[in-house]
Amino acid sequence: MNILIVLTSHDQLGETGQKTGFWLEEFATPYYRFLDANATITLASPNGGQPPLDPKSDDPAFQTAATQRFKKDASAQNALANTLKLSEIISGDYDAVFYPGGHGPLWGLAEDRHSIALIETMYATGKLVAAVCHAPAVLRHVKALDGSLLVKGKAVTGFSNTEEDAVQLSNIVPFLLEDDLKAKGALYSKADDWQPYRQIDSNLITGQNPASSDLVANAILEMIKQ
Repeated sequence: MNILIVLTSHDQLGETGQKTGFWLEEFATPYYRFLDANATITLASPNGGQPPLDPKSDDPAFQTAATQRFKKDASAQNALANTLKLSEIISGDYDAVFYPGGHGPLWGLAEDRHSIALIETMYATGKLVAAVCHAPAVLRHVKALDGSLLVKGKAVTGFSNTEEDAVQLSNIVPFLLEDDLKAKGALYSKADDWQPYRQIDSNLITGQNPASSDLVANAILEMIKQ
């Protein structure tokens, strides 16, 4: 069971001068779900090396058992500091790819040609493609084998407009994920703000927000074993 986790390399929150990156809990919870299930985990990012951590996700209010475990885990910290370059990844080596969120993917991974190609190949070959919170943005340019947008007609979720409003970044982000998915023909749905929610459509798995990372990770493990 080989699982690839792809993290953002983008660290600028638009033109605000503030930092962004990946959301710690959305990485740590699935990472340990996979690790404890004896999966072989590979970490990658567009630039390779250490991905930028969204500093807000390091706030004490957002810590969980998984994030606390990560902060005591030198091996996991070393793996994160040495991610492979996304351009060097061979899709056939993996059973699933998972994208943690944070605002970083809206600017970086959403437009990354290597990420787009990876998802297109893995989905077309029946491998699992999963993303949580803002990370479903990586699907915005991905196409199916027939040339149509992959998300068209598919049940998906992701960070909602009302959640973006709540964190006061609706006027900062390059696009609103909910609106973008709907505009591309996705069958977008959501739960109440901050509640766990996931959608599964064929081999595509999406989660709405940080509270959904565990649901997404569990779905990956369950579906790999089928």
